[in-house]
Amino acid sequence: MSIIKCPECGHQISDKAPACPQCGIEIAGKVTRCPQCGEVYFKSQERCPKCHHLNTGQQASATPSAPAQPSVPAGNEPTTHAPVPPVPPTAPTTTQPNRPERNKKTGLIITCLIIAIAITGTLFYFYNDSKNAKEQEAYEYALQSGDPLILQQYLDQFGDAPAAHTEAVESRLKNLRQIEQEWTNAVVSGSATSLADYLRNYPNSPHKAEAIHRIDSIDWEYAYNENSMEALQSYLDEHANGEHVDEANTAIKRLKAKTVQPDEKERLTTILRGFFQSLNTRNESGLTNSVATIMTSFLGKNDATKSDVVTFMNKIYKADVTGMNWQMNNDMKIDKKEVGDEKYEYTIQFSAIQDVQKADETENNKFRINAKVGPDGKISSFNLVRIIE
Repeated sequence: MSIIKCPECGHQISDKAPACPQCGIEIAGKVTRCPQCGEVYFKSQERCPKCHHLNTGQQASATPSAPAQPSVPAGNEPTTHAPVPPVPPTAPTTTQPNRPERNKKTGLIITCLIIAIAITGTLFYFYNDSKNAKEQEAYEYALQSGDPLILQQYLDQFGDAPAAHTEAVESRLKNLRQIEQEWTNAVVSGSATSLADYLRNYPNSPHKAEAIHRIDSIDWEYAYNENSMEALQSYLDEHANGEHVDEANTAIKRLKAKTVQPDEKERLTTILRGFFQSLNTRNESGLTNSVATIMTSFLGKNDATKSDVVTFMNKIYKADVTGMNWQMNNDMKIDKKEVGDEKYEYTIQFSAIQDVQKADETENNKFRINAKVGPDGKISSFNLVRIIE
């Protein structure tokens, strides 16, 4: 008795065992050992499956023995020809399945299946990893874009995205739609205040540039229609870099050329009052400082000088005059003329009352006065006419 490997499954068993306990194949009397390579295989196989040595035991067992001839007494042998020995029948060759080779093929198939499964798993892993990376990239891009179309496209394309990503994108989309609705409301209102409120609430809105443009246009339209220094200057103050700055400056310049502003009227009043106060106090220096060196006209005299003005003052202070008071009435009419680049000459018409104090009486006179003041703030023309009432 010896220990062999089952030719069917390779399990170690005794060559005398009735059957293999592993696969159940019959063993005792059914196997032989190859004298060439020592491989144990089934007797029914024609050749050794390992080295292909001819199974001689199979041929020997397959050739039948010749039948024994009956003995014949001596001298009684029949005279016959020697019998021809029968041709032994050729034993049919039974091809048994090559079990070790089949086992090898089965193992190869299993190995291929395992490799195929491994490759499929690897490909699925990389595919899934690539898909996740693509989803992450699309998620980050959608949140940063601030474009409702891109956000909606993400939701449509990645329906199986992580719940946290989906919720974040949906929240962002809802917020953007709310902002868009408020923008529509502000535009429809046509109000600069509503647009300014929108910008204050959403300073980084994609509509920021358009909102600034609309506010600028609304404010300019108001200033243009008002056509006043206050409205135009207000536009410039609020829109230092506005779209209509040049137009506003041109309009202001045009208004200045023909419209006397309150500060100009106040300045002209101060100049004329200074002239009359100098007459009241007989202040020769103050009087000459208030007039131009050469006046185009003074009391009807062309190209009058400062000396002519001093002569006038001395003339009205007669010997019996103890005091004098000139008082301007609040009825000034001012015309404005541009004589240079933002330089203006003013023509002023007004009335004034002269109180002449004498020793025994006070004389009251009323005059209509026409005067001109040049860009340098000096009186360049002065004429008066007494009003008889």
